[in-house]
Amino acid sequence: MSTVLKWIVRIFGVLIGLLLIVFVVAAAMPAQADPDVGEDHGAGASSVQPSYTGLQREFPALNETAANPTTDAKADLGRLLFFDPVLSANNDTACATCHQPDLGFADGRSTAIGPNGTELARNTPTLWNVGYAQNLFWDGRLDSLEAQSNIPLTHPDEMGVTDTDALVAEVAAIGEYETMFNAAFDDGVTLANIENALAAFQRTLITDNSPFDQYAAGDVDALTPSQRRGLALFRSGATRCFECHTAPTFASDTFRVVGVPSDDPGRAGVTADGSEGAFKVPTLRNIALTAPYMHNGSLETLEAVVDFYADGGGRLHGQENVDVFVQGFELTDQERLDLVAFLYALTDESGMPEVPTAVPSGLPVIQPTENPARAEVANHNVGGETGIELDDREPMTIVVQEGESVQTAVDQARPGDIIEVPYGVYHERVVIDINDITLRGIPNEAGERPIFDGEGVLTEGVIASGNNFIVGNLHVRNYTDNGVLVEGVTGVHFHDIFAENVGTYGVYPVRSTDVLIERVEVTGVDDAGVYAGQCENVIVRDSVVYGNVLGIELENTIGGEIYNNHAYDNTVGIFVVLLPQLTSKISANTLVYGNLVEDNNHENFAPPGATAGIAPSGVGILLLATDNADVYNNEIRDNKTTGVAVFSLTSTGAFDVNEVNVGPLPENNWVHDNTYENNGYDADPFVKDLGIPTADILWDGTGMNNRFNEASASSFPPLVPGDGWPNFVRRGYTNILGFLVSQLL
Repeated sequence: MSTVLKWIVRIFGVLIGLLLIVFVVAAAMPAQADPDVGEDHGAGASSVQPSYTGLQREFPALNETAANPTTDAKADLGRLLFFDPVLSANNDTACATCHQPDLGFADGRSTAIGPNGTELARNTPTLWNVGYAQNLFWDGRLDSLEAQSNIPLTHPDEMGVTDTDALVAEVAAIGEYETMFNAAFDDGVTLANIENALAAFQRTLITDNSPFDQYAAGDVDALTPSQRRGLALFRSGATRCFECHTAPTFASDTFRVVGVPSDDPGRAGVTADGSEGAFKVPTLRNIALTAPYMHNGSLETLEAVVDFYADGGGRLHGQENVDVFVQGFELTDQERLDLVAFLYALTDESGMPEVPTAVPSGLPVIQPTENPARAEVANHNVGGETGIELDDREPMTIVVQEGESVQTAVDQARPGDIIEVPYGVYHERVVIDINDITLRGIPNEAGERPIFDGEGVLTEGVIASGNNFIVGNLHVRNYTDNGVLVEGVTGVHFHDIFAENVGTYGVYPVRSTDVLIERVEVTGVDDAGVYAGQCENVIVRDSVVYGNVLGIELENTIGGEIYNNHAYDNTVGIFVVLLPQLTSKISANTLVYGNLVEDNNHENFAPPGATAGIAPSGVGILLLATDNADVYNNEIRDNKTTGVAVFSLTSTGAFDVNEVNVGPLPENNWVHDNTYENNGYDADPFVKDLGIPTADILWDGTGMNNRFNEASASSFPPLVPGDGWPNFVRRGYTNILGFLVSQLL
């Protein structure tokens, strides 16, 4: 018997030793971590200050490389090369053959046609403002203008060069080119310097003085009334054009599936993690000059493009992976005309380079091409040409008069003014672009606030893009998309607003900096009652949210503080998240404290395809892929799935890993000193299907340095790391747990 016991002891000792070895190895392994996005995270405002309106935005840095700084000598050389057919194998095709200046540096065709008559797969993109792009070609295969030049030079169906040494020799044999190359570069004519010169020239193709830019700079007459209405539609939550076509470039370096019927794999064709059918978001600057549209040129007019998106893009044809921002919308005939009119207002050819009449090779240069769109541009862009003419007066208070619209008062305002809205019911959408404006309601003797009522037809109660904007003492109801939307500004204060049944968001600051939201009450919206997206420095306090899908949401935001709020009867009470495919690539440094988060068990009623639709019912506080959140001193009770959940983007299968272009892991979050009662008593079916037991705290085991110091709370896993654990123990445990969870989920 003693021999058997000895062997049992030995075997047990070996097993313990093996487990210790596994743990030590796990602790020694580097932790899986998200990449550091650095200071270029994309959150917050990019507005120019000082300025007259909040519509002026800082252009990004040019995509110039340290190895190829732009000089006048390089750019002028590149200009001649751009128009010279000598760069093609048969001396019959120049860069300008497909990128014709008169056609918006495109070619006016659905898809390009090579010199041998071969039809290429995609539409020729414009080169205007290509110097700001970080991803090139429709599929984003390259990020360097220098490298980009080599593709058309050597493509057999484009310029067709097979012997680049022979091309260099041919160019070097032209005396004028040899002199120019020697002046521009230390090493004269090389293939790399041909590409460098072409890149330098393309970076000079800047368009930034359109009627819109003039209006943004303060020329209030630069846009026609129709174009101003179109600008409001462009920025509205109904069309959501501004979400992807972001000012000032009206483009973004993201890839979207809009659902144009096509078998082209798009981004998926050049990278393993690309989404099938996703293409780069193109610029809308000079868009009126570059018809036809989309990656395959399948839509002939801007009106057809608007109709395509109004119909929900590919959703109309049953495509399932269409981008969340392409949801479809309704426009009246006049609104359709207005939106197209605004797109014409993005036209500016004042930076057109001189087209040479002759090139050093002596080969024929492309001839001017008539573009009928220019006449349409002239017909649309008939705003004032007198420049900025503003009243020179001190700030004043403007009171909306009986029978007058609020917008009429807004249109009289100048920076620093206060617009007072007496009690009444106003059926309108108010648009404010001017900086330093206060819009405040004046309650009646009973304390009732003035009412903005969209009657279930209008999209937003208020749309604003002015810096230092204050809005409050309003009751906003019955809008189809949002209550109050503020986009791209620095300094915004929402206060004392009651929003009900206003569509997607109650109050909606996006891409803004220094946001204060206080004493706001929101109910009945199908996304987030209080929402701050892609913002920097946000405070949400003393507010009440109930009967929404998400109570309070901070999305891709840095520096948030959520305190002293009451979130109840939502699907999720408080949601802090990092989502993919947005300009901001960060969600970090959020404080969540002193809130009452209870009974958030409402059925999820988000519209089909909305990201909010993934939220499981019954979650008090959800941290999804966010970093450095500190959740403490909250009272969390009666949430049927869980009190606090900390998850990655990819562990549940809710997001396609091929679409996740942000760090998916929750890292460095600390949940501590909260009060829990009666959470996790009947989990949402989504959580049940994952096989996760219910508890006060749910963690999927991903992300390093997450800590939970909640002595009286139940949790899954039953053992969660705390702040007092040694780093190597926490790392080893997390590595092992993450591995096990990845095998189970």
